[in-house]
Amino acid sequence: PDIRTQLIGTAHLAPGPEPRATPIRGALLTDAELDHTTGLLLLREGAGLHVWAPAAVVSALTTDFPVRDIVGRYHDWTWHAVETTPFDVGDLRCQAFPLHDKPPRYAERRTGSWAVAYRIEDPATGGVLVYAPCLGTWPAGFDEFVTGADCVLLDGTFYSADELAPTTGGQHSMGHLPIAGSDGSLAALRRHAGIRWIYTHLNNTNPLLDNTSPLFTDLRAAGADVLADGTEIDL
Repeated sequence: PDIRTQLIGTAHLAPGPEPRATPIRGALLTDAELDHTTGLLLLREGAGLHVWAPAAVVSALTTDFPVRDIVGRYHDWTWHAVETTPFDVGDLRCQAFPLHDKPPRYAERRTGSWAVAYRIEDPATGGVLVYAPCLGTWPAGFDEFVTGADCVLLDGTFYSADELAPTTGGQHSMGHLPIAGSDGSLAALRRHAGIRWIYTHLNNTNPLLDNTSPLFTDLRAAGADVLADGTEIDL
């Protein structure tokens, strides 16, 4: 929903030079949650855009939350249901990795994956980025999926498993793999030397938002990071 602010702050995505022209060619959706899909409504004036998403997500955005119909009244977009086989996005090579089968609250349950990570490779440079902001667990096969990546943007929503306890009055089902702990993502990523790990999607309760804290220092020492808005990553 804050995509307009992001576009304004990113010079490479500025419109033009022709009238109504945009360098945006489409979107890769990781899931169907409202905060990950409502931005499509703000792109409704973009002609010829492509959207890639798991089949369950495409279905939910067709019926439960009919974004597909709404934007279709402005321009024809092309919708692609992704599987685990590689596919091309322009000059990039992409592959999806299923993460979980839990639908958002507004949607009817459907079979198949409701959230995916993406591995994106630039054949021209050999650079590989993995984007996984919806990691509920460290699933089987994910180690192999990130192997050889230059950079991984990883779910950093919560630092600890009990982070929401002070505000909810008890344990809360978070649906996000915490960073800390023996079963947390920080312990898992130590198995992969040579990858640049960057945590994203931090909740406002996450202590890593304070980059002067000892926890942030420990995170950097472990080979991971939380970057400032506007950071550019060259692969």
